[in-house]
Amino acid sequence: MATSLTGRQAEELHKSIIAYLEAHKLPEAATALRTEAQLGEDVLDVATTKKYETLLEKKWTSVVRLQKKIMDLESRNSALQSELDSLTPDSLSKRNKDPASWLPKAPARHSLESHRGAINCIAFHPVFSSVATGSDDYTIKIWDWEVGELERTVKAHTRAVLDVDFGGPRGNTLMASCSSDLTIKIWDPVGDYKNIRTLAGHDHSVSAVRFIPSTGNLLVSASRDSTLKIWDVNTGFCLQTLQGHTAWVRDVSPTYDGRYLVSTGDDMTARLWDISAARAEIKATMIGHEHYNECCAVAPPAAYPHLAAMAGLKRAPPASSSAEYMATGSRDKTIKLWDARGMCVRTLVGHDNWIRAVVFHPGGKYLVSVSDDKTLRCWDLTQDGKCVRVLAAHEQFISCLRWAPGIPKGPSVEEANGANGSHGDSNGAPSTPNGKASSAGAGSGSGSAQPEMQIRCLIATGSIDMTLKIFAN
Repeated sequence: MATSLTGRQAEELHKSIIAYLEAHKLPEAATALRTEAQLGEDVLDVATTKKYETLLEKKWTSVVRLQKKIMDLESRNSALQSELDSLTPDSLSKRNKDPASWLPKAPARHSLESHRGAINCIAFHPVFSSVATGSDDYTIKIWDWEVGELERTVKAHTRAVLDVDFGGPRGNTLMASCSSDLTIKIWDPVGDYKNIRTLAGHDHSVSAVRFIPSTGNLLVSASRDSTLKIWDVNTGFCLQTLQGHTAWVRDVSPTYDGRYLVSTGDDMTARLWDISAARAEIKATMIGHEHYNECCAVAPPAAYPHLAAMAGLKRAPPASSSAEYMATGSRDKTIKLWDARGMCVRTLVGHDNWIRAVVFHPGGKYLVSVSDDKTLRCWDLTQDGKCVRVLAAHEQFISCLRWAPGIPKGPSVEEANGANGSHGDSNGAPSTPNGKASSAGAGSGSGSAQPEMQIRCLIATGSIDMTLKIFAN
């Protein structure tokens, strides 16, 4: 049989095989090969054998890694070729200029490392070029995503940090974090991220925390104690405890007008809550997943036409209605799209492992998800939820995903109602005696619609590989 190895290379291979066999207690096979290859002790002595004994294993693992890289590159090349084939000069120009069509692509702009444990959560500051990450190492780290540098490390939690978010009273953006230590902490970014308040009340790990937009002073938290709680950030008091889930509540997502919440967790359901009344009530319960649910997201009004078409509707709901469609991701490896009645519109299948986070593209055309299969996937809602992009974003499980909040183009909801509003999700609103935002601020009026926002082409992912990846246009 013809061989592609030179005589020298063949001899090196034989030496490596003999050394491997002797190291793994296979002396008879090693002796037989020595005899056949005519490699006696004068050529391959004990010292030389010792030098060669790990060489074969190293070469083998190197080949496997190279094969994986080749497969990844071939897959990426195929995806790029497919994308290239479908583009025309006009569509390419439009895509490069239109933020509503932007999707993340490899390589990441920055791959940032400093945490000593898995990264569990990400949040972008609505104004500054800051992004916060929370980790199993009990810390929060603040990074500058533009230059790719660590700005500071924030410490106070005594267990893993499970979620972070920016928001708060108008004119004063705050940061909130929650932890397995059962607490929620409020931090002041302007005051060197000083811990200004600690909220205690949950009976188990607090798994998610979100400022409620258009209210300014309200915060919602989700916990392993099966409840959600609504807090007044100014006083630190718990205003309401929402009971309905029967197991760990993993995630919560408020609507842009602060009227509704979507929550999900280990009872394999998602629930739509109306929190605009004096006492919150469940408007719909979504049942269909076959394993624990990890995440949820509320669709922006820009996505309504595409989701309505999926649902078989001829007309999309009005943009002033803030909770028409939502998405959930589960350990059953699927993503489900739901309407406000609790009906499943579509099930998206493609990930090979648990879905960890989902987010709707602000432009409404896409849904983005990350998973323990180490990939980020983009689903085209204009093509019936077809997966149109797959990025091998991390080397290990991807635990979190966040899209940067948009920049308001016009006056905020408060400014439109005569208040001195601020930016993004940090708008203030007058409160009623029970701590709820008044109708002017909470968007409970029938004509309230989402403020027009300038989309930022900026997304981040975090992983148990302890890296933060920044994808930007």
